[in-house]
Amino acid sequence: MRGRHTTNYTLYLFLCDLILTVLALYSAYEARVVLPWGGVLRPEDIIMPTWLYGVAVTLWAVIFTFLAVYDTSYTRRWLDEIQHLLVAEGAAGLTFAGTLYMTVRDVPRLLFVYFVMFHVLLLLVHRGALRLIFRYAGPQQRDTTRVLIVGTGPLAQKVAQHIRALHHTGMELVGCITDHTTKASSLQGVPILGRLQDIIRVIQHQRIDEVIIALPRHAQAGLVPLVHQLYTLPVRVRVVPDLLDLSISRGAVETLDGLLLVGLNESPIEGYYRLVKRFMDVILALAMLIVVSPLMALIALAIKVTSPDGPIIFKQLRVGENGRLFYMYKFRTMVPDAEARLDQVMRRLPDGTVIYKSEDDPRVLPLGRFLRKYSLDELPQLINVLKGDMSLVGPRPEIPQMLPYYHAWQWRRFTVPPGITGWWQINGRADKPMHLHTEYDLYYITHYSPLLDLRILWRTIGVVLRGRGAY
Repeated sequence: MRGRHTTNYTLYLFLCDLILTVLALYSAYEARVVLPWGGVLRPEDIIMPTWLYGVAVTLWAVIFTFLAVYDTSYTRRWLDEIQHLLVAEGAAGLTFAGTLYMTVRDVPRLLFVYFVMFHVLLLLVHRGALRLIFRYAGPQQRDTTRVLIVGTGPLAQKVAQHIRALHHTGMELVGCITDHTTKASSLQGVPILGRLQDIIRVIQHQRIDEVIIALPRHAQAGLVPLVHQLYTLPVRVRVVPDLLDLSISRGAVETLDGLLLVGLNESPIEGYYRLVKRFMDVILALAMLIVVSPLMALIALAIKVTSPDGPIIFKQLRVGENGRLFYMYKFRTMVPDAEARLDQVMRRLPDGTVIYKSEDDPRVLPLGRFLRKYSLDELPQLINVLKGDMSLVGPRPEIPQMLPYYHAWQWRRFTVPPGITGWWQINGRADKPMHLHTEYDLYYITHYSPLLDLRILWRTIGVVLRGRGAY
């Protein structure tokens, strides 16, 4: 699992763990009264303040997150997940015991023991049940990651073995690509789908989600242009590291059933950071929708009155994280046939750069100019945020027509979720076309933190109220 689906799964686990923590503590309280071990206690004899539930939930949430319990790259195997759970449970249990000693010493020791036992049992049963569901529910019930291996040598064979051992996680080995120096043959029954020059066609035709490069050292000469080619496709690219003789910047390292892999186009927003970002997006987007819903109703009415021939909501195909396409929502600000007239406003600068926005765009309606100036046309994108297609903060989603004009290094802006606002918007907005100022997006990606997101959201308010640079 990866990206949005990994985030949703992690968020599900996180919330379930909080519920199970409360359930385990309450069950321990009841068990201390009912079970015959220990001295006889009545409910009124047990001092159990309600705020202890909040303390327990907070401690387990923080410690489990800090100790990477929710990092799926470390818990693919059942034994690895059990190990992470037990270590984190031990740390959280000791911390909770210290908290009780410093606050409520009268909580029965046997109740604490019951709580830890019940909590471990509930966590293991829950995660074990999820693994059984993923293993036996069939591919139609889970996200299947279609994997293509580049290489046919011994290392490629080893990668194939590991992937097959992890088939229950949703990884499906589709085939492999042979390099120019290796004679094509079958790879342990896996079909050879072509050579390196065929890789783009194979990825598109076979709907590949992930490419793992496992080439021998003597075949590395063509690896750099190959990686640049793959950057332009919506696929994850990883390399077996001892085959890589390249300079890798911030390559993410993880294991595949014990096999070390390095990611070349990994998002810096993963694990804990992605969970925090998604939580902020959902909470803030819901709050904003509630606040601006009357304004959105008025805008919808105004659009229908002033331009009755077209739809109220304009739906446009955009490029999102990892090059995935999605439909972005906006209030319609142009004439109904604006998309068909795009060539009327696209122009090429002397250096060959293509511009598709202009301040005097004849397709924009009078009401649309007002909505654009104050970014009110962007409000429906809060729905995109709740759906998971976008984030509140991130690089703006590009239109597919502009992708041919991107250089390979600019594709890094697609390694994070696109946003309604971002570093580019608060430093120029539409008067600095995003494909000409990718350095703003790369700055954001390199320096990402939840605090930076909050800073950008705060500065966006001032930029929008001034109506600077938007048209």
